[in-house]
Amino acid sequence: MSIPQTARQYEVHAAGSVEGLKLVDVQVPKPKSTEVLVKIRAVSLQYRDLLVVNGAYPAPVLDNVVPGSDMAGDVVSVGEDVAEWAVGDRVMANFYPDLLHEDAMSPEIIGNTLGAAVNGVLAEYRVFPAHGLVAIPDHLSYEEASTLPCAALTAYNALIDGFEQVKAGDTLLIQGTGGVSIFGLQFAVASGATTIVISSSDAKLAVATKLGARHTINYATTPDWDAEVLRLTNGRGVDRVLEVVGNSSLRKSIAATRLGGSIDILGFLGGLDTEAAVDIIGPSIWKQLKIRGLSVGSVAQLKAMTRLMAANTETTRPVVDKVFAWAAARDAFAYMQAQNHVGKVVVRVA
Repeated sequence: MSIPQTARQYEVHAAGSVEGLKLVDVQVPKPKSTEVLVKIRAVSLQYRDLLVVNGAYPAPVLDNVVPGSDMAGDVVSVGEDVAEWAVGDRVMANFYPDLLHEDAMSPEIIGNTLGAAVNGVLAEYRVFPAHGLVAIPDHLSYEEASTLPCAALTAYNALIDGFEQVKAGDTLLIQGTGGVSIFGLQFAVASGATTIVISSSDAKLAVATKLGARHTINYATTPDWDAEVLRLTNGRGVDRVLEVVGNSSLRKSIAATRLGGSIDILGFLGGLDTEAAVDIIGPSIWKQLKIRGLSVGSVAQLKAMTRLMAANTETTRPVVDKVFAWAAARDAFAYMQAQNHVGKVVVRVA
């Protein structure tokens, strides 16, 4: 495969709206001895990417950063000391390229996450450290595989490879129908758990039902959804909550959780308003709750997750709501911001 001297990438030149995304020409980098050059085929968008573009991400962001953290593509060149990859291999990059194992997190690793403090993947070509790549499962397309490194791995870390593995007979409350939530639903169903999904859209809840949700609640028409959860569980409450909204919903999540239950805090779609913050100390002690905040996962976990998905190809197949062309990347961000999607929004790069 011939490698061009120049290629294109999107950069955030004026954070504040999708109009600040600019498509620019850059030199195609050459991999160092332990690096791999990847031709990127697809990029899936995260809520985090939207925050970066809108100038609302609550952490350092590189000037003129290339946004995006989740990609799938082909190896086109390898450094002289790279033995595990060859030209033509289909790969995806881990969100934390240097987090090889889940117990090795450090400030340095956090500071090297793609698409914020360092350039991301909304580009035609990018160099990655060889140790940060994972092979794409054979049954998945590039578009499907691009959804795995963040959304799928976060749900996997919470439910399958976290401190308490979900099991058959458990009851889970899943908030929303975005990428992490849909993967959480799929992993829960594959594990034999009973799921309750909440959303403000009946159409989205219908999709969740098709994917295996046992119960659904429209929180727009049933604002006291925590009481409905208790009713559905005969007053016991759920074993687990996948909390993706944050402060504005945490009080009800706690109320909907059984004594000794668990809440996995995976996002803050409801914003970071401290006035909405909930006192969790008293309820956590009284209910003996296990509350865990987590952020994506390790290279080892991503490899393990792909094996699970290869063994459950249809149950865990990624739900891709819409694929946008490379030239329409701004439209993809705008579509995601409208929050009408179920599952993932993807940009096809090549």
